[in-house]
Amino acid sequence: MLTGQLRNDIDKLWEKFWTGGITNPLTVIEQISYLMFARMLDMQEEMAERKAARTGKAFDRLFPDTSEGQLLRWKNFHHMSGKELHKHLKNNVYPYFASLGQHSEEEGLGTEGTAIQALGHIGEYMQDADLEIKNESVLVSSVEMVNNLPLTQSDVKGDIYEYLLSKLTTAGINGQFRTPRHIIDAMIELIDPQPTDVICDPSCGTAGFLARTMEYLNKKYSSEAGTFADEDGNPHYTGDLLEPYREHINKQMFWGFDFDTTMLRVSSMNMMLHGVNGANILYQDSLNKSVKEHYPEQEEDFFDVVLANPPFKGSLDETNTNPDVLGLVKTKKTELLFVAHILRSLKLGGRAAVIVPDGVLFGSSKAHQQLRKELIENNQLEGIVSLPSGVFKPYAGVSTAILIFTKGGTTERVWFYDLQADGFSLDDKRTPLKGEGSNDLPDAIAKWKQYRQLVEANASVETILQAFGDKTQKAFVVNASDIASNKYDLSINRYKEVVYEEEEYEDPKVVLQRLKGLEKEILADLDELEGML
Repeated sequence: MLTGQLRNDIDKLWEKFWTGGITNPLTVIEQISYLMFARMLDMQEEMAERKAARTGKAFDRLFPDTSEGQLLRWKNFHHMSGKELHKHLKNNVYPYFASLGQHSEEEGLGTEGTAIQALGHIGEYMQDADLEIKNESVLVSSVEMVNNLPLTQSDVKGDIYEYLLSKLTTAGINGQFRTPRHIIDAMIELIDPQPTDVICDPSCGTAGFLARTMEYLNKKYSSEAGTFADEDGNPHYTGDLLEPYREHINKQMFWGFDFDTTMLRVSSMNMMLHGVNGANILYQDSLNKSVKEHYPEQEEDFFDVVLANPPFKGSLDETNTNPDVLGLVKTKKTELLFVAHILRSLKLGGRAAVIVPDGVLFGSSKAHQQLRKELIENNQLEGIVSLPSGVFKPYAGVSTAILIFTKGGTTERVWFYDLQADGFSLDDKRTPLKGEGSNDLPDAIAKWKQYRQLVEANASVETILQAFGDKTQKAFVVNASDIASNKYDLSINRYKEVVYEEEEYEDPKVVLQRLKGLEKEILADLDELEGML
């Protein structure tokens, strides 16, 4: 969690940017991102140097082993004065960013398949990096703050990104807003990705789903020797049991698409700090017809897992939309088109957890019903977790749900969970809550795992209904035939049964007698009082 001091430091720096003439919040985030990237590269180089010192093996450098090359490193320039610092960043450091990921003939530097190339696509997004901080005081303050950020702590680093992004408008023009980390973690637990999977977020933003998946795998695949605690007692997981999968993780496992270059830079950096240097973070509108030209292989039957919180309220021009997606669902609504796109992009047997607005579950339009019918009849819609409406506050108050589905087959029954509390207050402040009934997420995950165990063990219908047949409980199942007969309505309130407790009241005559008795007592007291006068 961010400390109050760290928030204050970021707020002060933000104010400095504004007073220094940079008033566009996106530009502020972008400029801070460049500086964070410069420091991250140096951190990566230091890690490689320490490893080489321990093993005695040579390593591919990110920076040339010359006096000029070493001056490009954060540790060697962050202490410069304002004018000197500005000139050095403008003329030397930022132009070097643009060369990253390209072949290099410099002796000692990584070539294709090595350190520089392993940075993945981040070099592409850094080619237009430009220093827009003209005020020297603002620049020095920015460098000083970035130097003090605890970027080695992945949890805090995630919070830093989120806090910076919270400075943007409440939601993007197409309905984008950030997914709370605890919701991301719950979705990852529900899907349970494996280190052999190929995972995608088609609207990745800051790559929250991808980065947290890497953290999930590190935790799951760490031996006792690979787990340690920091000074504060917080556990850290090295993911040492992932070594056989490391090449797959670095090069092929993670895919993220977005059409905001600032987000792509942040995503790439986010993945780097999670130990994934070659994540496929790519510039592409996933719904645009150009995806068939640019990424024909990834556009259909490619991914094992998709985790996403796609934009909700966008409306697209049909002429620029992927025609194959429109073939599944004829609409302009992005929330429907994204689910259709995700279905197409999954391999047969591929799994997805996707956040959708409640309207997707019960909308009466032809497109809404068409999509729900496709999920039920031609795929396995396995679960729906209904989320409370305050989950995305203060950015949006819309009610949402998590769809969990597998591509292919047909749906026999759908597991529902009525999540009423997520561990935080459901107002704009989103204050953490403690105590019984304050967080249903652990119970939802436990119930889901119990249900999946029954399904995978080919348990009888009777056994499943014995565990999840009671529709008055938070977790229950509904037959697909019942859903089909209700125009494929997937809203939880359609099927959940509410038990009303019968209130018992006293007989009116008894109540009347009691009132008369009270009246007699009052009159007796008044007579006594009158006698005292």
